[in-house]
Formats: sequence, C-alpha cells, structure tokens
Amino acid sequence: MSSLRSWAATHVGAVRDHNEDALVNRPDLGLWAVADGAGGHDAGEVASGMIVAALDAIPTELPAADLLAMVRGRVTGVHEALREEAESRGPDVTIASTVVMLVVRDGYFACLWAGDSRAYLLRDGTLTQISRDHSLVQELVDSGQITAEAAEHHPYNNVITRAVGAAVEDFALDKVTDRLEEGDRFLLCSDGLSKAVDAAELQMKLSGPLDSSPAEALVAAALDHKTNDNVTAVVIATEAD
Repeated sequence: MSSLRSWAATHVGAVRDHNEDALVNRPDLGLWAVADGAGGHDAGEVASGMIVAALDAIPTELPAADLLAMVRGRVTGVHEALREEAESRGPDVTIASTVVMLVVRDGYFACLWAGDSRAYLLRDGTLTQISRDHSLVQELVDSGQITAEAAEHHPYNNVITRAVGAAVEDFALDKVTDRLEEGDRFLLCSDGLSKAVDAAELQMKLSGPLDSSPAEALVAAALDHKTNDNVTAVVIATEAD
C-alpha cells in the first residue's frame, strides 16, 4: 500500500503585477489542479478562480467513477458560464483559463487537461510529460514543420488552441490514465514554470528528498531564471506506508 503527500506553491513571478494562476491541493479528495488565466484576455484570474472554486466544492468520499464524472462536469459548467459571461460583455471578449488536473483513486490515476499547463510524471528516475500541450507550436511540431527544440523559443509559443472558456465548437478535456506505482512523483504546473526551467532541472528538483517542499523549490528555480509569467507548481508523491 502507498500513501500520498502533496505540496503546492504559487508566485506572481518576476514581471507581472498580479497572479492569474490558481490551484487545488486536495489530498483528502485525491484531486489536484493548476489553472492559468489565459494571458492577454479579460479577467484571466476570474476564469482560473472559477475553475478552482468549482473543483474545491466537490464532496469527499465519492466513488472513483463519480469523482471523475464530477470533475469533468464541473469544468464543463465553468466553460459554459465563462462563454455566457464573455458574450454578455460584447464581441471579441474572451474570459478563459488553462487547466491541468490529477485524480488519484484505488491505485490508479487520471490526468485531464485543456491548454498548455502541464503534468509530468517522475517514475524510475525518468521524467515524462504526460499531458500534451493544446498550443500552436505543438501543432507545428506534430505536423513536422518545426522541431520540439525550436518550439521552446518560437515567437508564438504562448498561443493556446484550447482552454476553459475559449471559443471552441466542441470543448473537451483530454485524459490519460494509468496504474499508480510506488515512488511515483507528479508535477502539475503553469507555463511560467515549464517555459523557464528545462526538463533536466525539473527532474533534478523532483528527484530530491521530500523533507522540504519540492513545489517551493520549483517555484524558486523559475524565479531564479527570471520567469516572465506567474508560476505555480503542485507536487504529488506516492510513498510506502
């Protein structure tokens, strides 16, 4: 049997004057999330805050299938509410947020997301990105037009193609699931971290001892690299009982 520990940290960053990131850290529910109000849009902090409030209000002790269905339903409800609010404010208004979530129950995990906030899994010493960015540069990489390395510094690397509240015909959360293994460590983060700190440093920070907050250490690393965005990290670790 394994138990779960989690840590969370967020910071306005080195440039911005307010924080549009928000997070959920609910080990009692088996639910964690990072939401990043879409940059350049109206009221990004409202969008991310609504997502977190909806998830935080989910009751405990739900069966796994019900919890997953409620997570999807709550986020979809926020998406619809944000679309209605944006339309009421006039044409060309968007109130949106990315979201990445981790649900853990009964020895399994599910990761759900929309946008470019990321989920990573450190397993057996190897760090893997388990989410896949909904972004313009990811589409360019997938089509072979640019390399993954070029995407990191592409001038349009902040353009997302899906978000909660964005004008899309059929909003949906992507999902990956797998069995949980003892020693697994997960990282959920906004792009203020993933764009400032490379994968090798992320892996090093996640691999360290857990006697202090790895989330704080990751946020500090992004600040050391002068991240130009809000930065948020949530770390979840499995440990032997």
